[in-house]
Amino acid sequence: MKFKKGDTYNVRFVVSSDVYNGFITVFNDHNPLHTDESFAISKGFKGRVMHGNILNGFLSYFAGECLPEKNIIIHTQSIKYNQPVYLNDVLNFEAKVEDVYESVRAVEFSFSFRNKDSKVVSKGKLQIGILL
Repeated sequence: MKFKKGDTYNVRFVVSSDVYNGFITVFNDHNPLHTDESFAISKGFKGRVMHGNILNGFLSYFAGECLPEKNIIIHTQSIKYNQPVYLNDVLNFEAKVEDVYESVRAVEFSFSFRNKDSKVVSKGKLQIGILL
């Protein structure tokens, strides 16, 4: 296996208009918190709050495209949203290998997304399996 406990991976993501509009187009989620600037501000946010599942998309990209092994499958993932994410936010993603289970060909990561102020906007766990 190409993974060792303690390995870290860093990726930069941008919540661009293309990402935002693509999410709405594909999933048809037009909740006003995500689509109506005035509504979101009236609820105490500084603007439209991006869909939390956009971060799940970034997590999928990380697992499928950024790891040294391509023959993987996601077993489980859990994610906690700590802070709102806004359009055009730049997010620094860091994943750390917490455990490698060679007998069952699985790897567990902890991860976080941080905004430009280094605040953790989201964090969680990801477990992948290495396919034969």
